[in-house]
Amino acid sequence: MDGSATEAPLSEPVIILIGPTAVGKTALSLALAERFSCEIVGLDSMQIYRHMDIGTAKATAAERARAPHHLFDMVEPDEEYHVARYVADAARACKEIIARGKHPLLVGGTGLYLKGLLEGLFEIPAVPETVRASLGQRLVEEGRAALFAELGQCDPESASRIHPNDTHRLLRALEIFQATGRTWSEHLRRQEVQPALTRVLQIGLLRERGALYERINLRVEKMVAEGLLAEVEKLLGMGYDPGLKAMQSIGYRHMLQYLQGNWDWDETLSLLARDTRRYAKRQMTWFGNDPRIRWFAPSEAAAISDCVGAFLAGAQGE
Repeated sequence: MDGSATEAPLSEPVIILIGPTAVGKTALSLALAERFSCEIVGLDSMQIYRHMDIGTAKATAAERARAPHHLFDMVEPDEEYHVARYVADAARACKEIIARGKHPLLVGGTGLYLKGLLEGLFEIPAVPETVRASLGQRLVEEGRAALFAELGQCDPESASRIHPNDTHRLLRALEIFQATGRTWSEHLRRQEVQPALTRVLQIGLLRERGALYERINLRVEKMVAEGLLAEVEKLLGMGYDPGLKAMQSIGYRHMLQYLQGNWDWDETLSLLARDTRRYAKRQMTWFGNDPRIRWFAPSEAAAISDCVGAFLAGAQGE
C-alpha cells in the first residue's frame, strides 16, 4: 500500500458491515442507518467510479434517499484511485459524519480497503523512473521467473510472501531494493503505521453457499435486464479505453468480450455468473480469516440490531 496515515486515528465508534457480493448488505445497511442515525460510507473499490452503476450494484436513488451515502461516484473511470486515497477519503467522511452527530456505517466488500483502515498504511520510498523502466524491460526480456529468483536472493522475506505470479508486487519489491539498497521488508519494519479507525464493530453477513450463489445468479440476470450491456456501450462511447483497470472488472470485461465478438451471449452470461461466484468465494476467504468479525445471517436482523446498539451504548458510556 502506498501512502502514509499521518493524521491521528479516529477513536469514536464506527460500524462496519461487510460480506460477499449479493449477500444482502444494502438492505440491512439502510435498516441500520435508519435505526441508529447513521450515514453510509462506501467500502467498495468499484462504486467509487462515476458512470458505472449497474455493474457495480450501487444503491439506487430511492435507497440513497433513505440515508446519506458517501464515497460513491468519486472519480472518473480513467482516474487513478488506490487504497491510500480511499483511507484518507473514508477517514475524512467519518469525521464529518461524527461532527454532524451521526454514526458512520461503512458498507461493502473490498477487503484491501478495510485492511488499510484498520491496520494502517506504510510509506513507500520514491523509485526513479529509470529503475522502473529497466525492470519493466527485464521482465519482457528475461521473464517473471528470472526476476522472482533474483528477489529470492536479495529479499527472501518478501519473496516468501509474494506469489510467483504476482507481477505487480514482484516488481515493486525489486524497485524498492534497487532504489534504496534496503529490502521492502526492512522498510516495513522501520515504519510505525497506525490505523485510521481504532474503535469499530465489524458485522459480517453470511449465507449458505448454495443460497448465495443463487442470489448471485439472480443479480446477474437483473443487471442484464437493467441494461449492463448498454452501460458498457455508453462508457465506450464516452471514449473510455477498454483496457482501463475499471473496465476490466467483473461485468464490464464480460460485456467487452461480447462486444468484441470473443464470446456469444449465452457464454457471456454464464461466465459472468461464474466469475461473480468465484469473487464472492475469494471475499469469504479473505474475511473468514479475521476473528474480529461478528458473523450473522441476514435473517438475524434483531440480533444484529442488538449487537450494534450494545456497541454504541458501550462507547457512549465510557
